Amino acid sequence: MYIAQSFLHSLVAALIVDTSLIAWKIENPVLRQRFRLLVVILPIITLPLYQVISPDRGTPLFRLDAVFDITRWLNLEIWGIVPVGVLFLLALVFSAAVFLFQELLPIVRHSASPAGSGFAVSRLDRGTPAAQALETLPGSTPDIFVIDDEECIIFSSTGKVPAIYLSRGLQENLTVDELRAALAHEISHIRRSRRPLMVTVFLLRVLMFFNPVILMEFRRIVQEEENICDDVAVGLTGDRQAMAGALKKFYDCETGGSPSLPDADRLQDRIEEYSHAMMIESRIARLESTPSQDANGAVVFTIVLVTILLLNYYLV
Repeated sequence: MYIAQSFLHSLVAALIVDTSLIAWKIENPVLRQRFRLLVVILPIITLPLYQVISPDRGTPLFRLDAVFDITRWLNLEIWGIVPVGVLFLLALVFSAAVFLFQELLPIVRHSASPAGSGFAVSRLDRGTPAAQALETLPGSTPDIFVIDDEECIIFSSTGKVPAIYLSRGLQENLTVDELRAALAHEISHIRRSRRPLMVTVFLLRVLMFFNPVILMEFRRIVQEEENICDDVAVGLTGDRQAMAGALKKFYDCETGGSPSLPDADRLQDRIEEYSHAMMIESRIARLESTPSQDANGAVVFTIVLVTILLLNYYLV
């Protein structure tokens, strides 16, 4: 009952949140991430909460008055052969497998190996473009290491001793202003990692490993995190176009200007590569557009929260 209802509640929450973001034209990534967190958090707590409010919630009498009873649908048979419940179970198994192989195992492998392993790295020398870019960035900066590689690579480690790794090829392709924006983006990741938000969200994602709706919503939350770090980088550098330019050159360096689907051997790799390319393109388009004024986020958030709680109460 918990698995079925949590799936149903997350699906309804996702539909309400997406509709609300479009209807109220909410573009601020911090607000958007806050709304999407409802889809991850509420399905975990709503069923126990509703059971406390109505102990007879699972009884046939309550289900007769419910707006939607998922058990009736799960008991249906397609063409009188395949029960809907079997297809539902297969969707849960698929979602759990995706979580295990695409999310959990890569994190375990990444945690087990030191940052920068597999690369020939050296400390950043003075006078290099990246060193010049760091000079005007406010606040303290983490250690910077240069990877001896012609590809465009940049990433940060957010452990006890945070550091930023960038490749020689990235320094050669980006201007000083673009390097400053790219470094500011990674610095914002490091600073935000000190807040336990994303760790908490991932732990909640672990609890809902079986839920395909949470699978998609968690990835949207991660994408909003990238947009937030873009905005923080723009705030640190004061240069919106430099951040967009850095992403463009990084995109061109990676794909040659278009998603390199023919180069991927497996369908899974093609999907991942295409999704990554689309995310980069959306970030570029967002940075190049004029920021809009959002509606009153607190009011809209309250309306959406109350709507989800009231509607899901009658979905069993």
